[in-house]
Amino acid sequence: MGTAVTVDAPQVRDGARLWRLARDSRTLDLNSSYSYLLWCRDFAQTSVVARQADGEIVGFVTGYVRPDLPDSLMVWQVAVAESARGRGVAAHMLDTLVQRRLGHGQRYVETTITLDNAASIALFTALGRDRDVPVRRTELFAAQEFPDGHAGEDLFRIGPFAAQP
Repeated sequence: MGTAVTVDAPQVRDGARLWRLARDSRTLDLNSSYSYLLWCRDFAQTSVVARQADGEIVGFVTGYVRPDLPDSLMVWQVAVAESARGRGVAAHMLDTLVQRRLGHGQRYVETTITLDNAASIALFTALGRDRDVPVRRTELFAAQEFPDGHAGEDLFRIGPFAAQP
């Protein structure tokens, strides 16, 4: 990775920066600023941020454990600041999060991606390839299910990852 970053759990004070990164991405669905504050409080153990040496957050991955599938980590959003793109930050964050969650019983990663999001498709496909685990892709939400013109979302299910000893 070109620029050194540390990856750790988000803190409530990071919520505003996560909201700004999502807004500035111009590709993510922007949730309320309140939701990012809650995410940093309630889902800090299933999410990560990437910090530069000066403490500036340049990326995040938000996720949660599905209540009906406790062995699955659902990745909600991945964002990297424009200044840090192309340096492997997203892959580093995702890999770190997966490694941490293996110790908590999550052996699968799930995410949804629109068909036109080549960068996300490449990121999650590479996770499966690099870890030598299957990547299954199925339609989850068809475009007509969204009331606001949102594109359809395919479900990517990656794993099983090897369990931690």
